[in-house]
Amino acid sequence: MRLLLVEDDVMVASGIKLGLCDAGYTVDWVPSAERAEPALKSDSFDLAIVDIGLPGVDGLELTRRLRTQGLKMPVLILTARDALFDRVQGLDLGADDYMVKPFELPELLARLRALLRRSQAATSAVLGFGPVEMDTAQRRITLSGQPMELGPREWTVLEYLLLQAPKPAAKDKLLQALTGWDKEITPNAIEVYISRLRARLEPAGVCLRCIRGFGYRLELTGDSVEVASR
Repeated sequence: MRLLLVEDDVMVASGIKLGLCDAGYTVDWVPSAERAEPALKSDSFDLAIVDIGLPGVDGLELTRRLRTQGLKMPVLILTARDALFDRVQGLDLGADDYMVKPFELPELLARLRALLRRSQAATSAVLGFGPVEMDTAQRRITLSGQPMELGPREWTVLEYLLLQAPKPAAKDKLLQALTGWDKEITPNAIEVYISRLRARLEPAGVCLRCIRGFGYRLELTGDSVEVASR
């Protein structure tokens, strides 16, 4: 999942970005609303984390502009302001959640998971498809009941596929989920991660089918179809 962090305090932004990257997210950081707006127009993000006290245009006005422009991705506001009026105003302007600084990273991660599940119409931190089960809160994956270890990029690809299943996942969305501004990943790199996942999943009856010109879809084959239907 690719997140945009809008925070003007370099030390705070560095700490948040480090924690989110360690949790498996791809994070791009900008220090102002003026930098955030063109970024959101030119790139695809799954969620934005916005500080209220930004220089120039503040986070509340940025949130209002995003909703006015029709951007529907979740927005989580971070702020040192804890007055009821500020919380109500932020939510009324289109924010999906509100956290007051200082905060604990585990709570931020839990709120992000909840917002991302809601945006993808998922209701649980545990994603499943046939014999595959991914616990996004505990960062654990099992395949046919056995633990499966994945690298961070394979995890990101599989998580996105599971969120979309049984619908196909667009290749460009997978690329966006993996790409940060400080990392260049070519479209061909997606094929590498898909190939690695396919080698792990197919023996358990999970097919990773290529949808020509669009992307990829998880499908069940053989015994896995019977297990999933029980």
